[in-house]
Amino acid sequence: MGQDLSIKKCDLKIPMNNNNHHTEEISTERLMVRRGQPFTLTVSFSAPIHNYLQLLKRTFLIVQTGSHPSKAYGTQTEFSISSLGDKKQWNAALEEQEPCSWTISVNTPANAPIGQYTLLLHASKSSCLLGNFTLLFNPWCQDDEVFLANEAQRQEYILNQEGVIYWGTENAVLAQPWDFSQFEEDIVDICFTLLDAGERHQGDKDPAQRQSPVSICRAVAALLNCDEFRGILTECGTGQHYNGAAPSKWLGSSPILRQWIASRCKPVRYGQCWVFAAVMCSVLRCLGIPTRVVTGFTWAHNTNSCLTVDEYYDEDGTLITQDKNARVWTFHVWNECWMARADLLPKYSGWQALDATCQEKSKGPSFCGPAPVQAIKEGDTEVDYDVCSFFAAINAKCRVWIQKADDTLKPAFGPTKYIGNNISTKSVGSERCEDITHNYKYPEGSLQEKEALDKANRKIKNLETTSSFSETQFSCIPTAFEEPVNLFIHLQAKNSLPLGQDIPLSIEVCNYSGGEKATHLVVGAQSLHYNGVPVTQVWKEEFHFILKNNEANNLQVFVPYSRYRRELGQSHLLRLTATLRDEDSFHIYFAQEEISICDPPLTIEFPENMVQYQPSTAKISLLNPLTEPLEKCVIVVAGRGLIYRQRKYRLGSVQPKSIQQLQIPFTPTQPGPRRLTAHLTCLQLQNLKSYKTINIAAF
Repeated sequence: MGQDLSIKKCDLKIPMNNNNHHTEEISTERLMVRRGQPFTLTVSFSAPIHNYLQLLKRTFLIVQTGSHPSKAYGTQTEFSISSLGDKKQWNAALEEQEPCSWTISVNTPANAPIGQYTLLLHASKSSCLLGNFTLLFNPWCQDDEVFLANEAQRQEYILNQEGVIYWGTENAVLAQPWDFSQFEEDIVDICFTLLDAGERHQGDKDPAQRQSPVSICRAVAALLNCDEFRGILTECGTGQHYNGAAPSKWLGSSPILRQWIASRCKPVRYGQCWVFAAVMCSVLRCLGIPTRVVTGFTWAHNTNSCLTVDEYYDEDGTLITQDKNARVWTFHVWNECWMARADLLPKYSGWQALDATCQEKSKGPSFCGPAPVQAIKEGDTEVDYDVCSFFAAINAKCRVWIQKADDTLKPAFGPTKYIGNNISTKSVGSERCEDITHNYKYPEGSLQEKEALDKANRKIKNLETTSSFSETQFSCIPTAFEEPVNLFIHLQAKNSLPLGQDIPLSIEVCNYSGGEKATHLVVGAQSLHYNGVPVTQVWKEEFHFILKNNEANNLQVFVPYSRYRRELGQSHLLRLTATLRDEDSFHIYFAQEEISICDPPLTIEFPENMVQYQPSTAKISLLNPLTEPLEKCVIVVAGRGLIYRQRKYRLGSVQPKSIQQLQIPFTPTQPGPRRLTAHLTCLQLQNLKSYKTINIAAF
């Protein structure tokens, strides 16, 4: 009766609990549970329970997390084993009682801090370690702030480890594969190391920070970009990636996170917006926050919440926007996270926009969000966090200026350049691209859009009167130029073209002035980085002609492949411009188009039927459509459950107009849908990626 309590063993029932908590892909050896949902364990005693009756009356459980557990800070909690416990608090109930064992159900609060916990059984004056467990957010629990009702969406935004990230141009959307790998076993530990690093930097030990998905999102966003402090990734300048990997070389998040932890938290070189968003998605999905990657086309970056963005060209139509200026990006990638916003009105719950890419803001950290997508749509720019920045980025009016030889600026007239188009994300359960622009904006020209813009304009105007915005060169509020209805210019080109072809352009110029017009036309092509920074002008042609009243002049010209082949830049983007000057009034008319130059096809073929643990072979084929050899070709292949880590194959040169094939032997280790990704680099190409998914039959 008086002997000390002695525990023989504790069975944490890891396979059963992890399966019930949708964490079996993270680990089959460690207990991983989600908050707000009970888990079961069996404690076996060294002697029959009746020997400990007096001790067991004074028995309770202790859970604790963090380096210095404290009741005061909520990182240590004691609770009895009783069926009468409050289900919204830490509690435990006796499920089964055997002569030498107890089976206990432990319930965690739906608002408990996420983290790595220790579980102890305390009797009399001593405590016995029962085991350790990791607690994550729970989208399956109605009381958790990240609750997501739709099971298909939970499968996609929490459990899917393979994604697609969109890029290219608004009229030629391209897809590239990404391996989020959020459930590889070491990733969860890296995620909590990341949170620890953020708390050390901020000196913030408040446990409430780990209760709130809003706080976790802001902490991870701050850690991603090392402009904040010693973060995960270094942002890559335009085309400069010495002493590191070019952003286009990454195929997934786990190599980045592992490199960061192996280098003792030294920032990994290099990342750009899609890499930040992809790693953010991996970390937040791993922690249990439903997250997706979103791409928007024609994005106004660094507007500092102003509703105008200015583009500057010289008289030949060459873009001269400087690095630090606000500018229009061809595309930008950010995240959305699903959560209830307990700090805001209920209507602002749901998808929240979160952007880890550095922004130049008048105040606050350089990242943006989480901002309710509904608030962005409605123009509620005062709502936390950074709704104003997101609203401006997708609604700003783009003004085009021509910088003359004497450095004076003249407005250019022409077709409106619309900002914030084709906002896209991967569809649930498929690799189809889903357009979600309607979540962010009302239809162009609708009454609701006008109301949202007017509301935002009023709030920004109030901001102008109380801040330094009023000292800027141009007002933040869009102003309309008095556009003379004299000449009209229209530029037309294909949305995309295969590499190696000349680019056909069609330019139409019309004269509606009522009289004859002498005109000067410059048509040009300029290679461009995705973030609006020019690479170089690759081609231009000039024309002088006189237009009679109501006359139209149609020109057909070609940009030769020989002029852009070595100056494309990594983004493979060309901006085509037509600059028309009225020689009488000196008014300037301007039109522009952006086209994507597409890489040659890289195809992947699988055998028709593939079975787990049975050796197989995939065939990768590369077609060289050029009249020159592709030199120093290297293919990197990866595929979780198909190939261990990554493999590199050196192909050498691929001759002009020929097909090179590569056989990839492998043995599938995991059943179900599995994706193989191939990435080719050579002297001419840096970002040629292909992927194919195959269903592996279970052995």
